[in-house]
Amino acid sequence: MIRINLADECELITKGTTPTTLGLQFEDFGIPFIRAQNLIDGTVSIETDALYVSSETHAALRRSQIKPDDLLISIAGTIGRAAIVPADAAPMNCNQAVAIVRPSNRINRRFLLHWLGTADAERQMTKGKVTGTISNLSLEQIGKLEIPLPPLDEQRRIAAVLDKADALRRKRIQSLKLVDDLAQSIFFEMFETALANSLRVPLSAFVHEFRYGTSNKSDSYGYTTLRIPNVIGGGLDLSDLKLVPTEKSELDRLRLQDGDILFVRTNGNPDYVGRCAVFDSAELEKVGYDPSDWIFASYLIRARLDRSKISPIYLREYLSTSEGRRALRERSKTSAGQFNINTEGLASITIPLPPIKEQLNFARRMASVDSIKKTHHDALLRMKSAFASIQSSVFCGELT
Repeated sequence: MIRINLADECELITKGTTPTTLGLQFEDFGIPFIRAQNLIDGTVSIETDALYVSSETHAALRRSQIKPDDLLISIAGTIGRAAIVPADAAPMNCNQAVAIVRPSNRINRRFLLHWLGTADAERQMTKGKVTGTISNLSLEQIGKLEIPLPPLDEQRRIAAVLDKADALRRKRIQSLKLVDDLAQSIFFEMFETALANSLRVPLSAFVHEFRYGTSNKSDSYGYTTLRIPNVIGGGLDLSDLKLVPTEKSELDRLRLQDGDILFVRTNGNPDYVGRCAVFDSAELEKVGYDPSDWIFASYLIRARLDRSKISPIYLREYLSTSEGRRALRERSKTSAGQFNINTEGLASITIPLPPIKEQLNFARRMASVDSIKKTHHDALLRMKSAFASIQSSVFCGELT
C-alpha cells in the first residue's frame, strides 16, 4: 500500500483563532464556534458546551470558516481527536486548538477518519511519546503525516468494514449510557426532596484530606498506580495498570484506602475534568488483585472522606448530575487547551447532605447497578480490543 504525505492530497490545512484575541466577542446565538471538546465520536457536536459568533465575526475569521465534509483534528491538549463535519452542516468556525483538513477527492473522508484512530497515526502525531497528551500539534506536522493511500474503491471498502465494527462499539456505549441513566433515576427518586430543600455544605466540611498523586515515572517495578485512563464512567478501569517506584514515606502518604475518591484534575475535554471513582478493595479482590499498596498519579486528586457524614457512592453520583457537573465546570480553569481543577476548587463545591442512613441505602441499591455497568464496560473493552485488531489488519492489507 503506497503512502503519501497528507499535505500532498489536501486543498487546505489550517486552524482557527479565538475571537477575543482580535477584540471580537462571543454571542448567545449565531454561527457555531467549534473547539476540541465539540469533536465527539467522529462527528461534530454543537450541543456540547456550545459557543457562537456573529456573522460579522465569522466573516472576519475567514481563514477558519468550516465547510461540510471538512475533517477536524484537535491539535492542543489531548491531540488527535478527529471528526467529520456533516454534509448538511450550516456554517461553522473554530479556535486555534482545532485544525481544518480539506482532503482532495482522492481521499475518502471516513477512510482518513479511521486511519487517524490507528496506533500508526498516534505514533506519528506524538513522535513516539508514551502519552498522547502533548502541548500541541503543528499544521506542518499534520501535513507531514504519512497516510496509506490505496485506490478509492479500496478506501471505501475499508471504511465500510470499520464502520460496521464501530457500530457495534457504539451500541455497547449506548447500553452503558442507559445504565448511567438508571443510576441517575434512582438518585433523583431517592433524593429529589433533599436536592430541593437540604442546606448545601462545602465539600471541605467532610473531607479529611485532599492530596495530589506522585509525579514519578512508571517503571518495570514499584507500586500499582492509578492514572487518568483508569478513572472511567464512575469506576476503575483496570485494563492498563502501571507500576511506579516511590520511597516508603511517599507510599505512606499516597496509599489508597477503601472509600477514597479519585478525581481527574486535568483534561483537554472539560466534561472529563472532575470525573471521579471510588477505591473499593473488595472489588479488586473479586478480580484477583491484592488491594494493598495501591497509589495514584499526579493528574489525579485523592479525597479522603469522613464517611460518618457522607457516602462516597452518594458523592460520586451527585457529582455526575447536571448540577454537580456544572459546579465542577465553574471551578475549572483553562490553559494551553487543557482544563484543570485544583483542591481549592473541589473543596469549595457545595453538596446537599441528606441523612447518612439514606445515603447508605442508596449505596446498597447502587451495588447491583454498578455490577451491571461493570459487565457492559468489560464487554466494551473486549470490543475495543477487537476493533483495534480489525483496524490494524485492514490498514495492513491483511483482511480481504
